[in-house]
Amino acid sequence: MDQVEIFKALSNKTRLMILQWLKEPELHFLPQDRDVREVGVCVGQIQHKAQLTQSTISEYLSILQRTGLIESTRIGQWTYYKRNEAACLEIRQLIENSI
Repeated sequence: MDQVEIFKALSNKTRLMILQWLKEPELHFLPQDRDVREVGVCVGQIQHKAQLTQSTISEYLSILQRTGLIESTRIGQWTYYKRNEAACLEIRQLIENSI
């Protein structure tokens, strides 16, 4: 886990909000065909909530995924995203123990 890259990813307000929304997706997104806790949230819903372009959201999600903070699942033509809770716990422990 590259600590500098993780903190860079978290330094953007929208990327931070995406992580917060994905913590409790059922509170922040409309119901969808798939279980948001199990599969994740469709990228279109994240884009709609953030009110940014598809390309910007895709870039933000890619950054979060490269750092390991989120995971993606592709089903048909749709990509779903959810938090990687183990990685989020590692960051929390890092902050508590090292910073």
